[in-house]
Amino acid sequence: MLKEINCRGLACPQPVINTKRALEDLEQGSLVVLVDNPVARENVTRFAENAGCGVQVEEKNGEFYITVTKGEGALPQTVPAARDETGPMVYLIASNTFGSGAEDLGETLMVSFFNSLLEKPAPRMLMLVNSGVRLVIQQSRVLEQINKLRERGTEVVACGTCLDYYKLKEQLAVGRVTNMLEILDHLTGDGKVITLS
Repeated sequence: MLKEINCRGLACPQPVINTKRALEDLEQGSLVVLVDNPVARENVTRFAENAGCGVQVEEKNGEFYITVTKGEGALPQTVPAARDETGPMVYLIASNTFGSGAEDLGETLMVSFFNSLLEKPAPRMLMLVNSGVRLVIQQSRVLEQINKLRERGTEVVACGTCLDYYKLKEQLAVGRVTNMLEILDHLTGDGKVITLS
């Protein structure tokens, strides 16, 4: 019988952390991770795939059973592309305005920032947290610029907990939902991180 990891009702990023720990204890074989929402399903699935594991997802009565296979039957490991260390790699954007002070000025400065960013080499990633997630929803004043960056290869990720807090998850218009564990991996990685708040 497969080992089951019950992650129902757990807040992000706990389902990913529990999956990571279970995989570390598993030399080879499969386990089943149970989650009860689509964000946890996506986060666990993405984590397992990035770890080179095989993944199958089955939905039953609104819950998701994620079978993760490590070792035999897993996906081949991929070698990440070489990074360009000469320019900014990751932007962590923690606000929908640039700087503190007048909100309308901060919004105008953020538009100016993204227009200027289009004139530079595209960053590897935009990570949006807290009110920064407002920049990737349908009504965003910089949605066009962020879409252009994505077309040039920039990965765009938005904190799922933040989208939930502001009740904006259904309005996400560009990029994908991420979790704090992935954000921390990028913050502590070997690339350069620039923070805007």
